Amino acid sequence: MPPARTPPPPTLDSRLRAPAAAAAPAHAVALRCQIRIEPARRGYEQTEADGLADLFGERSRWGSTLQPVEFAQVSLMVPAFTGETETDLVVPCTYDMDIAATRYFDALTDGEVPLLMLFSGTAFTGAGGFRVEPVPWDREAVFRMPVATWREMVEQHFPGCGWIRLPHDTMDALLAFRSRRALPSWDATVRALLDEGADPAPGTPRPGSTLTRITGRTAP
Repeated sequence: MPPARTPPPPTLDSRLRAPAAAAAPAHAVALRCQIRIEPARRGYEQTEADGLADLFGERSRWGSTLQPVEFAQVSLMVPAFTGETETDLVVPCTYDMDIAATRYFDALTDGEVPLLMLFSGTAFTGAGGFRVEPVPWDREAVFRMPVATWREMVEQHFPGCGWIRLPHDTMDALLAFRSRRALPSWDATVRALLDEGADPAPGTPRPGSTLTRITGRTAP
């Protein structure tokens, strides 16, 4: 039986327009693109600000903490062209909430995400020969991506779900808890843990860690 294939990650596609220098043909361009989120270039509702507190701290500190967040680094090869061409920039995405960019996107409810694309790389040009030129470091592009675009992509690939990454010890502890309680799903397992960890009534002693009691290990 062949091993199961890992599904490809979700992607966001952008259309780039690339000009060649003067009338010289470009044989190819090895392009690199760093994409940054520029959070200071938009406003935020209070609910969004609350969701961004773990990234930027309290709103009163945003004057110094609202710094750019790296979204992605993408490489692509632009085929030969003369004058001008258009090409797709395919950006792999994740819903891993350990990633700062994902947490930023998830906190937004509406509006646009201010993105800055910084380009570098190597161009292979020349009308009567072959010349190697660097892509100038000052080449950049500003793009405002609708928040709805991100949410549509997430809903298409992770409908009605979130995603978290856990270390092996924690997964072993969760599995032991689920098996002992004969719980039907991971959702039921986490909900049972949340119920046990809810604030007790005043004067009620708080039990020790559920995961520790079951497995003998301390949960990370």
